[in-house]
Amino acid sequence: MIYVAESAKKRILEIKEKEGWDNTHFLRAEVVSGGCSGLTYKLDFDHEPRENDQVFEDNGVKVVTDLKSMLYLFDSKLEFSGGLDGKGFHFINPNASRECACGESFAV
Repeated sequence: MIYVAESAKKRILEIKEKEGWDNTHFLRAEVVSGGCSGLTYKLDFDHEPRENDQVFEDNGVKVVTDLKSMLYLFDSKLEFSGGLDGKGFHFINPNASRECACGESFAV
């Protein structure tokens, strides 16, 4: 399961409304190689499911990820923080053994 905090839900709904997207659009979460710790998160909106997608819905938000990324994201919670020192979207990931200082990459 991938969990969605209220802060992330609010921001996701704001983006979807601004772009004029309906409920066919969902959040795609992926883990890709990169960053100073080796792995980094990639978030995007999509409306076309792919083969072997893992689909979750929490707090009224549909989150889709591929099978490989699911291994890294299992039981993670998506948060959003704004403001001058806000990180934007970020994951609280219990699977990460370490994270870089900026919080955008991690290792397992």
